[in-house]
Amino acid sequence: MGKNVTRVGENGAGQTTKVANQIIVALTIEAVAEGLLFASKTGADPVKVRQLLTGGLATSPILEVHGERMIRRAFDPGFRIEQHQKDLNLALTSARQIGVSLPRIDKRPSIFSP
Repeated sequence: MGKNVTRVGENGAGQTTKVANQIIVALTIEAVAEGLLFASKTGADPVKVRQLLTGGLATSPILEVHGERMIRRAFDPGFRIEQHQKDLNLALTSARQIGVSLPRIDKRPSIFSP
């Protein structure tokens, strides 16, 4: 078990936190990919763009690690897609139950559907 324990709510709130994390990670990976693609297609050097962005507000472990992998075109998986699909489908199911729209997740290609 982890050393740091934080109570975030009643039973099930830990699962909610895990799903929220997966939503944020999935969309941040998408944002990094789109930002670097945009920079590249406009003629900017994506290596230098990433380097500059890691020194500003846009910095994140995802920009640092995944951004560098994207630039190197190294797409070896670091997480089982089945687990990611399960988590994002939990997000969609839970969101529908509470009346929350998650359009950036809901309109993903079929890769997020089992």
